[in-house]
This record gives sequence, C-alpha cells and structure tokens, in this order.
Amino acid sequence: MTRTAIEEGQLGGRRLQRVVFTADQVRTRVRELSRDISIAYGAEDRLLLIGLLKGSFIFLADLVREITIPLHVDFLVASSYGAGKATSGDVRLLYDPASSLEGRAVLVVEDIIDSGKTLRKILPRLEARAPASLEVCALLHKRLSPADLDPRWVGFDAPNEFLVGYGLDHAEDFRHLPYIASL
Repeated sequence: MTRTAIEEGQLGGRRLQRVVFTADQVRTRVRELSRDISIAYGAEDRLLLIGLLKGSFIFLADLVREITIPLHVDFLVASSYGAGKATSGDVRLLYDPASSLEGRAVLVVEDIIDSGKTLRKILPRLEARAPASLEVCALLHKRLSPADLDPRWVGFDAPNEFLVGYGLDHAEDFRHLPYIASL
C-alpha cells in the first residue's frame, strides 16, 4: 500500500473517520511528557518503566528515547478487547513483569485509558510487589472512568471514539500509523 493511501485514511478496505492528533502533535507532547518525567524523578536511579503491551510500545519507545535520566524497561501484557471495538470487560494478564519492583520508582506506561478496567486489575498487583512509588503515564485518556483512576501524566484527553494509530490497533491493524485517528 502506498504512503498516499495511508495518508488518505484507507487501509484494508476500511476508511478512517479523521485524524484526531497529528504526528507532529504526538511528537511534541511526548517530548513534553518526557521532560516532565525526567524532572519529577530527577536523580532517581531506580526508575522502572513498565509498558502495557501491545498498544503502548511505540509511545514507550519514544518516551524512553526522550527521558534524560537512567531507567530500566519491562513489560506487562493484558488483554480485554480481542477483535472488537469495545472492551470485553474480562481483563486477562498474559505476561507479568519479571523485574523486581521492590523499593523502586515504577511508572506504568499505558496507551489509552477508557473504562479503566485494565489498570484497576494490574495496579493492585504491582502495588503488592512493594514499589517505592507507583505512577501511571497514559498517552490518551477518555475520562470515562471514575476519578479514582487519575494518572499522574496524560498526553491528551481523547474523544469517546475508537482510536487507532501510533501503536493503537483494531484487530492488530493500524498500529503503524504515525498519527492517531478515529476508526
């Protein structure tokens, strides 16, 4: 498929509704978040970023490249969507981080928060492993979940639409788009 077809929003016979956040907007916001995280943790030499796969992998990679302090990276795999456009409500943990969290500053990196069910399932599990601190950085937040789930860092408040691109997918498609679009 040509770059022109992707930019026009067509892929696999499906059409994107609109670009919600351009590649430039995303790039700028990731730099801002990275700067804020670097300042907040300062000389913390035990910072561990845990990316929620698969959706956060591009965001996490870009964030890590821009953070100016030493850090480690691990991953957690949780699934609640399958091939649908709505969460099944059944959050399954498929891979738990192997890194020790005890006494470390832990930052969970999430692509999008909509219902909040995934974070509600994983945060108590991570907290039980005695980190010194446990915070969340989300690229997108739909503000649909109750206020008790308020990440420390949010890239963008997102519309209540099904979003794809920049790591977010629909049935594994669209992750490669450099912008965030509504499907």
